[in-house]
Amino acid sequence: CERCDVSTTYHKNQHFLLCHYCGNKYDPPKICTACGSNQLSMVGFGTEKIEEELPIFFPNIQVARMDMDSTRGKNTFQKLFTDFEEGAIDILVGTQMVTKGLDFQNVSLVGVLDADGLLSHSDFRSNERAFQLMAQVSGRAGRNNKQGTVLIQTKQPNHHILQFVVENNYKAFYEKEIFERKTFNYPPYFRLIRITMRHRQIDYLNAAAEEFSIKLREVLGNRILGPEFPPVSRVKNMYLKNILVKIERAGGVTNAKNIIASRIEGIATHIHFKQVQFIIDVDPL
Repeated sequence: CERCDVSTTYHKNQHFLLCHYCGNKYDPPKICTACGSNQLSMVGFGTEKIEEELPIFFPNIQVARMDMDSTRGKNTFQKLFTDFEEGAIDILVGTQMVTKGLDFQNVSLVGVLDADGLLSHSDFRSNERAFQLMAQVSGRAGRNNKQGTVLIQTKQPNHHILQFVVENNYKAFYEKEIFERKTFNYPPYFRLIRITMRHRQIDYLNAAAEEFSIKLREVLGNRILGPEFPPVSRVKNMYLKNILVKIERAGGVTNAKNIIASRIEGIATHIHFKQVQFIIDVDPL
């Protein structure tokens, strides 16, 4: 995207590239802007591509797709559910919304594609979310005392989260995860405050973030992580940097808020940092 540091996504039905951060739309390129080659091919996969290619392997089945694009119309959800329940649809391809509380009686096979993507997010909750989603979607297969099958696509089958899912071992997952949370001062033992700083000039942002983090560390010490660029470091032509504050649960958040507010006021008086924007998120999801 021209305004965000993130790849655009090709939407085949509408034949455009879409930035999922700012909403900008682009025509698909005919040549590579880096080398000038016209030998371009689509890589990766999404729900549209899976829906398109399934009939190649299963020519006599009915496939439907459930994602944000395919369910914008009124009553689309209900029609998809009804058709799938009644057997008019043989395979339902979807994003994570497919797993949310749906109870289909005749589902015998569930597939999770690219499970590694669930485990690779730079977030302390990534293991929890991956386990939750895969355990939840696994529950869709096999109802009414019928045996179901769950297939998980992964390059790391020995990953401990996948083993816990296969074993349906919630207790072992919880014990490992809660030990790591306690060891590294994450919720539920500590609370988090994420401070996002934004500016159009990356040099000003870097200088302001460095000075701000130094001021915070003078009082809060090693409770401060960062500053660092998030995975998507520019959105709508605004560069971003994050600082994470870990605060003890016993009465520390109010004091931390006051410290952060006073340090923001101090930064705002600097002639070059007046345009730096601060976004405070307590207990970020």
